[in-house]
Amino acid sequence: MSELSALEGRLTDALRRISAGVEALDAAQAPAAAPADSGLEAQLAEERTANAQLEERVKALKVRQDNKIAELEARVTSYRKQLSDLDGELQTLRTSNADLNAMIEQLRGAVTSNVAEPELVNRALMAELDALRAQRSADAAEADAIIADLKSLVEGA
Repeated sequence: MSELSALEGRLTDALRRISAGVEALDAAQAPAAAPADSGLEAQLAEERTANAQLEERVKALKVRQDNKIAELEARVTSYRKQLSDLDGELQTLRTSNADLNAMIEQLRGAVTSNVAEPELVNRALMAELDALRAQRSADAAEADAIIADLKSLVEGA
């Protein structure tokens, strides 16, 4: 039993020395670790701030991009409507011109065979002139639409 008591005493003394040594090491490392930790904390805070700023920039860019996309979609819709209107107008004018050209050919044939009245020829020519004026008006409207688009692009640049 005395051997057990002696071993127990030796183990207790050894554990006290180990504990004292660990505390001494902790005390020696604690002042050195604190500045390193505070430096890391400062870097972490800077990175968090930079990250937050970048996130705000990304949000602002997304909002701006979404607005630009909505604006472009509205433009596309407007352009499609303009093109549809112009296309319908041009188709009508082309049909009218084709009909007038056919009528003029018939009238010329009648004039060459001395059957037609000159008044009919005159009316047909006037109708053709009106159709050509309408064609010119449609072309001018198309040119105006193109110019308006170019102005918006130049002002946007």
